[in-house]
Amino acid sequence: MSFQLRREEVLDGAQLSAMLEESPARAAQAILLAAGEGVVEAQALLGQILLDGQGIAQDQALALRWFGIAAGRGHLMARNMLGRCHEHGWGCAADAVVAAAHYRIAAEAGLDWAMYNLANLLATGRGVAVDQPQALALYQRAAQSGHAKSMNLLGRYLEEGRECPADPASAREWYRRSAQGGDFRGQFSHAAVLADEGRIDEALHWLSQALEGGNLNFLRVGSDSLLACAHPQMRAMAQAYRQRMMLLEARSDALQPQ
Repeated sequence: MSFQLRREEVLDGAQLSAMLEESPARAAQAILLAAGEGVVEAQALLGQILLDGQGIAQDQALALRWFGIAAGRGHLMARNMLGRCHEHGWGCAADAVVAAAHYRIAAEAGLDWAMYNLANLLATGRGVAVDQPQALALYQRAAQSGHAKSMNLLGRYLEEGRECPADPASAREWYRRSAQGGDFRGQFSHAAVLADEGRIDEALHWLSQALEGGNLNFLRVGSDSLLACAHPQMRAMAQAYRQRMMLLEARSDALQPQ
């Protein structure tokens, strides 16, 4: 079945995002129409669904073009996604220098995701010179604005006393906030704190949450870390992590061209 939308049915960005949850194919048509009509949020969304292949054929090069159109009109997340495309080589040659430039524009305009992505490059010296103090400052700004992944990394700096005085109590608090904000690495960090405090049942709860949301690389590292735990229930979670990892690997293989 195909859906046809009339010009007068062009929706705004919030409506289009909600429609994606209910009917990706219908949403894709609405997004195409709205993007053509100049709705900047739809132009950014079109880039995203083209990148993901959500309700529309995947086309990373075309996604890059639409992100560029929306970014040129001041859409900060589209600017951040231009950085992501250039960092990872989605629709273009990978170029961390160009990625950093896009992240910096959006970060300086206040986008938390861009602060986080730029901080990652600064922390590892990809596309820019290593600058740990600036990376920490960006993680802190993003964390304070509510960015869950940055909360976890800020916690790591505070725990290790890296570029700042060690502050274990503040680190634990940022891990807790990151976990509650939905970051799987923050959930794992928070679980480790709880386990050290002997709160094993609570730790297992957060490990289960991290298991559901974690990507392949996280699951590999997490399973190895769990195997080294002293508590048998924590070690048992390593098997669940490995099983989840195998499932994701199988799904990834099934999506590869034959």
